Amino acid sequence: MILHSSLGPNPRLVRMFLAEKGLAEGRDFQRKHYDIITGENRQDASYIAKNPLGAMPTLELGDGTCLTESWPICEYLEERFPNPNLIGTSAEEDAEVRKWCRLIDQEIVVPMTMGFRATGGRPMFEPRMRVLSEAAGAEMMDYANASWLWLDKALGDKAHVAAGRMTLACLMVYCFANFGFTVGWTLPDGANNIARFLDAHKDRPSAGIWTQSE
Repeated sequence: MILHSSLGPNPRLVRMFLAEKGLAEGRDFQRKHYDIITGENRQDASYIAKNPLGAMPTLELGDGTCLTESWPICEYLEERFPNPNLIGTSAEEDAEVRKWCRLIDQEIVVPMTMGFRATGGRPMFEPRMRVLSEAAGAEMMDYANASWLWLDKALGDKAHVAAGRMTLACLMVYCFANFGFTVGWTLPDGANNIARFLDAHKDRPSAGIWTQSE
């Protein structure tokens, strides 16, 4: 397998998922890095042939099949390498984990991403794709911050988001909070449970991805 990867939360989500599965770069998969700051991923014709949208990441399988979007890639890896389990060991767990992934994606990831692209990330993203107005981007960031506080309340004193253990839902929270930190965002006041959650998991081997330079 070849993971076509870059900076950003979605590629790092897949890398954390691989690490939690015990799959090692250089042994179980190769990684090809692209410079998204310069737009390399949208200028490399060989990559565009694999992922016409130019988005990151893409997992290229041995037969040339290319899987795109972080969720489907993680779900493929879960089926291919079922242990340790990161999505669900029963229909009930599976539904619970996917519920939280859906809510986190819809209520936090999408508004946070769109908000950043239209505000702090505007100089990089505006020439490359459609972005919201700066005012709408600020509203999206406010929406995301309110959703972080909602998630903080839902998390309470628990160590994990779903199923009582590390799952894809936990990894999404960790990745998108740390993405925010890398671009100057801070947790909204009162998100103490999220802060505790992030601190509790910062020493996991997979979390080391966020301390690496690329």
